[in-house]
Amino acid sequence: MPNTSPLHPRQALFDPDERAIPALPVCDHYSGVEARMRKSLQLQAAMGPVFDVTLDNEDGAPLGGEVEHAHLVAELLASADNRFGRVGVRVLPLEHARFADVLAAMLAAPRAPAYLMLPKLRGSRELQQAVDLIDAAGGAAIPLHALVETHGALREVQALAAHPRIESLSFGLMDFVSAHRGAIPQSAMSATGQFEHPLVLRAKLEIAAACHAEGKVPSHCVVTELEDTRALQQAAEQAARQLAYTRMWSIHPAQIRPIVEAFAPSSAEIDLAIEILRAAQAAAWAPIRHRGTLHDRASYRWFWLLLERAHRTSTVDGPQLPAEVRSDWFATPPAR
Repeated sequence: MPNTSPLHPRQALFDPDERAIPALPVCDHYSGVEARMRKSLQLQAAMGPVFDVTLDNEDGAPLGGEVEHAHLVAELLASADNRFGRVGVRVLPLEHARFADVLAAMLAAPRAPAYLMLPKLRGSRELQQAVDLIDAAGGAAIPLHALVETHGALREVQALAAHPRIESLSFGLMDFVSAHRGAIPQSAMSATGQFEHPLVLRAKLEIAAACHAEGKVPSHCVVTELEDTRALQQAAEQAARQLAYTRMWSIHPAQIRPIVEAFAPSSAEIDLAIEILRAAQAAAWAPIRHRGTLHDRASYRWFWLLLERAHRTSTVDGPQLPAEVRSDWFATPPAR
């Protein structure tokens, strides 16, 4: 059906002054060992930018060798395998003695990271300290992600999400559980237990709510059962469908595709969204009745955001959206 309205859905349905939520891939894949970092970049080059790669200069760096590891990471950022520019870096905690040295190595790379992940923040004051150091070192244009894994960060999660340099907040499950000094059982770190313990569930919900209130991306934590694909799939679906997360960590290449699939809309959801948005566009975005249900701009926005997510989760070997929809609505960015 040809377009009958000149207005693109994003033009029609969103205030031009409204802050757009960052359109990040739904999977954030972590690796820190050289061979695995190289393999991750090659996999991303093959699959397409449906997942980010985060090169780990915190837990991935050998003790005492953090700066040397940072130079390796900088080399990988500049490599030909970084085809899409969707490679970020997890830096050292702010209090680490080599924080400034590692930061300098990252910012000296010929190609800047897509983002810097800040671990172990204890609140908004430390976030601002990190921002000041990064900006002074020449990284003012680099988006920042942060881990919420301490009591202080969770207490100030709204302020963290509101900071203009923050693009995404991630939940650091294992450090958060450990911060309770044994009061939360080890089972709360498991694929199922992390959705059952009240304190862990509360933390996840507060992070997701703060991110959505401030227009930022909530990123769900790891699943450590590397060989249990079913547990990973279930956790990813719960994170996406029940807790409103729009991104999730992967720590093994085998986890990437199940996470992308869990966060992707179903074919039925996509078909319904296309039907409703086509009818709405034909009605100049006035309310419509579709299969006995009223829809207006509020539901149109929901369906459009679903199509945007489908576009982001389309892999090289399996685009989800029909060619006509991609051509009409995703070939070029709409004028704002």
